[in-house]
Amino acid sequence: MQRVYLDNNATTPVLAEVFEAMKPYYGERFGNASSIHHHGQDTRAAVERARESVADLLGSRSSEIVFTSGGTEADNLAIFGLAGEGDHVVTSTIEHHAVLNVCKHLESIGCEVTYVPVDANGRVDPADVRHALRSNTKLISIMMANNETGVLQPVSEIGKIAAEADVYFHTDAVQAAGKIALDVKQIGCDLLSLSGHKMHAPQGIGALYVRKGTILQPMLYGGSHERSRRAGTENVPGIVALGKAAQIAKQGVENGSVVTLARLRDRMQETVLRTIEATGVNGHGAPRVPNTTNIYFDYIEGEALVIALDLKGLAVSTGAACSSGAIEPSHVLTAMAVRPDRARASIRFSLGKQNTEDDIDFTLALVPETVARLREISPVYKKEAVSH
Repeated sequence: MQRVYLDNNATTPVLAEVFEAMKPYYGERFGNASSIHHHGQDTRAAVERARESVADLLGSRSSEIVFTSGGTEADNLAIFGLAGEGDHVVTSTIEHHAVLNVCKHLESIGCEVTYVPVDANGRVDPADVRHALRSNTKLISIMMANNETGVLQPVSEIGKIAAEADVYFHTDAVQAAGKIALDVKQIGCDLLSLSGHKMHAPQGIGALYVRKGTILQPMLYGGSHERSRRAGTENVPGIVALGKAAQIAKQGVENGSVVTLARLRDRMQETVLRTIEATGVNGHGAPRVPNTTNIYFDYIEGEALVIALDLKGLAVSTGAACSSGAIEPSHVLTAMAVRPDRARASIRFSLGKQNTEDDIDFTLALVPETVARLREISPVYKKEAVSH
């Protein structure tokens, strides 16, 4: 069976070049990067080269990069590292659960949190962030690109607001890295999270940019790894892989391959909307990352469509992988005031560097017929058709 994978916002396949770069560090180049002998110094050099590559992707100093186990740890370290009892944090209603659940925990220990809303396109209004600030506000945490809709947030404007108020600003850039140009100076953030497996590196590696002078309380205690900001022996193969993926990501932004990705996405999206009735794009009026579209198919259940497409060889999703199986509709679409039945009928298509025109052809041959078949057995669709 032909299989096409369009769920790259959940995870991406490791690119061949990335796998080749990391492979030696599972075998002959196995040293502990903290050891002073040849084996350790060899791997230490590899870690620092990777740190420079990630810094280059972000426009930062290499000393400002802290390697973590992924985006969730990076988000946790950024927020828990700064905020605590008596502080105030500003975030949004559409954040990833790696931010939202941290904020919920902070509330339980006496930290106040304000959740600013989004408009119908899923965008935060910077004015709402400004109005939410208080005298005890310690941190603003607003994501750069939403994982479900791909909608980009006005982070540079928010960065200016944070700087004027002398408040720390963290942005979760997990779904933006590798898809758009990133520059921490232009964004104006103090902290920025990214994850390897969203940009064709393996699962289990990520990084947090920490602006020079930002003092973080560590979450892990042990050795003095990562300048005492993240204890634990470095995951050298993963770090090397992230460094290589960062190089490829930067090249992709500079050489226009992300434009090709956007063209494939747009072709798929436009054809689906043109050929299938009662469809639309969630967040259509806002700028988005080039690989993502979130389309609703009225009168059907999104999970039924995901399963039906998977049986035919196409992998898509209803939203965040960490929330799959949830009975409630997406918190992101709910925050955008998408009605519950439409939220449940929404599907996320997210492309990766490995996807081709043939993959889009396969998708466009499969989706219309599958939607039509599900609607035929939908009592809601029949009722609506009769009423019209």
